[in-house]
Amino acid sequence: MRFAILFLLVVLQSNAQVVSDSIESSHYFEDQFYVGLSYNFILNHPEGSNQRNLSYGLQAGVIKDIPLNRVGTKAIGVGAGLALNSYYSNLVADISGDDISYSINDDITRSKLETHLVEFPLEFRWRNSTAEDYKFWRVYGGIKAAYVLGARSKYDLGDISEGFNNTDLTKFQYGLTLSFGYNTFNLHAYYALTELFDGNASVNGEVLQYRPLRIGLIFYIL
Repeated sequence: MRFAILFLLVVLQSNAQVVSDSIESSHYFEDQFYVGLSYNFILNHPEGSNQRNLSYGLQAGVIKDIPLNRVGTKAIGVGAGLALNSYYSNLVADISGDDISYSINDDITRSKLETHLVEFPLEFRWRNSTAEDYKFWRVYGGIKAAYVLGARSKYDLGDISEGFNNTDLTKFQYGLTLSFGYNTFNLHAYYALTELFDGNASVNGEVLQYRPLRIGLIFYIL
């Protein structure tokens, strides 16, 4: 009798372990790292201003994948990363003492605003992957907050080249994100909900209300 009870307990413990292992293995994790490249559009140009040259963005970071269901097709992604964004236009920023002024110059050779940010993406993730299949469709949507670590304005006009750290930017920025694609290559978009400048910058009496729209490719890596 004691042997039968002991045998039954061993069988029950074994079955429980198998079920537990099965459940744990189904909660797999995806896309722990990301690297992205984008073209940066500038929305809300002041009168006479336009975009020039190749405005680009680079981003890279790590994301913690948190599955929401047993099969792992739905998840939350919480991460942190770094980004560099450049914006080229005919808007020229100049500094005299502590005062920053702006003008529009169509004869400018090149005028650039470059920002360096630390980013914090938050995503809701859907994918049709499995624990064994690394090629799958994905749709990730969410919001991304960012803090501007530094910004630099620079312009070239003939033999003159000037640059300085620009403090007129909105320090805390955020916007909506959407990524979708299959396997390695995925389209990525970011639409800013905050303006690039903090409201103190103006040109020809018009407050600068630049708002970035970034569209490009993002690569997710396990």
